[in-house]
Amino acid sequence: MRCNRSNGSRRANSARTGRVVLTAGKPKEGRGAALFCRHLDDLRRAFRQYKVIHVICDNAGTHTPEGSKLVRAYLAEWGHRVKVHYLPKYAPDTNPIERHWWRLHEAVTRNHRCHTMQELLDLTFDWFETRTHFRVQSGVYAKTPGK
Repeated sequence: MRCNRSNGSRRANSARTGRVVLTAGKPKEGRGAALFCRHLDDLRRAFRQYKVIHVICDNAGTHTPEGSKLVRAYLAEWGHRVKVHYLPKYAPDTNPIERHWWRLHEAVTRNHRCHTMQELLDLTFDWFETRTHFRVQSGVYAKTPGK
């Protein structure tokens, strides 16, 4: 799983299948640790057929046990099923999901004519509903380390 955040929601796509899992933020919830933990729960449920789910994400403080007591407690309870791996700081080229955000911005958010945030969110969610799988293609992940 590779995850990212934008405008009060969390999204992750499976490197194996390309499936996207979206966790919408609640009103006034923001993009904090509570949303991140709810997203990890959604991933755990969506991929229950796997014994362990590996989540690759950025080093935002709300994603790390050092930066959030809530994440620390979540991983203490579910760390046997959900393993979180962190990308290097300031390295968007190592995160393939960044390409999906670029496509979303090109298709939806760059030149929209929405009058309200709700209209823009509706367009964004519609875009994701029609694009539920993304292929991960990156030279960064082409080789297994040590081989």
